[in-house]
Amino acid sequence: MAAEHPHHWGPGPLFVGRGILKGCNARPASHAHAALTLYTGGQATIEQPTRLRLSPGDMVLIPAGQKHRLVEAEGAEFVGLGFHPSAFALTEVGPLLEPFERVRQGASAVVPIPSGRQQHLLRLMSEIDEETRAPASALGEQVVRSLFSLVLAEVARSGAWTGADVHASWVGEALTFIERHCLEPISLREVAAAVGRSPSHVTTALRQATGHSAVEWIISGRLAEARRRLLSSDERIDIIAERVGYADPTHFIRLFRRAEGVTPAAWRKQHRSTAVPGHGASISAL
Repeated sequence: MAAEHPHHWGPGPLFVGRGILKGCNARPASHAHAALTLYTGGQATIEQPTRLRLSPGDMVLIPAGQKHRLVEAEGAEFVGLGFHPSAFALTEVGPLLEPFERVRQGASAVVPIPSGRQQHLLRLMSEIDEETRAPASALGEQVVRSLFSLVLAEVARSGAWTGADVHASWVGEALTFIERHCLEPISLREVAAAVGRSPSHVTTALRQATGHSAVEWIISGRLAEARRRLLSSDERIDIIAERVGYADPTHFIRLFRRAEGVTPAAWRKQHRSTAVPGHGASISAL
């Protein structure tokens, strides 16, 4: 039986969310997507894993798989981006994802954005939102990736990453390894070898830390890349299956259908036939 993969939001590899946070979450959450959220009003306190007090102008980074919880919010307004790291790790965007790896290693998840740059960031995210609502195309994907690079560059410039006192987490290293190599023919064995642990140890620790196993994270990364290709290219399903690590197209179709409820061909037709609606609102749940 195929493993269940971590839940994802939005049909594409990058999506925008905005809203107002209220109340609290009793239990921590963990998502297959990473997120960066700029607070534009009010106050909020989150646990990730330490408590962080957020004010307007603060950008918070949440790596994929990192547990986090809303402790309290007082009319906290935000605009955020959610994205699937495996769809960007091997592109020109990849090096700009380093701040998320630093957060996994213990660096602060909060990046204060200078007041003079906040409106620029908001404009970039608004343009990403408009592009991701339009019918998918290869050109549109390139535009979105360029805008996303500009957002990440702003984050990298605003954060004091070089002087951070960080301690490497091998669980975080395992997730980063999967994000970078999940499109290759890797398995739990390769993930365990990369972090110098036994396969059983990796499985237990990853499930405790994120709620999902290494195999589930590999499947999640592969399906995220498959969705990107289905949206932005006309490649045949068997070619996409091979490119995301599955020599057997039937196995790929079975996994995809279990995750999405439809075949890859039907999913492509559904999401490329019309403009994508406002699909990023789910990010408001942190």
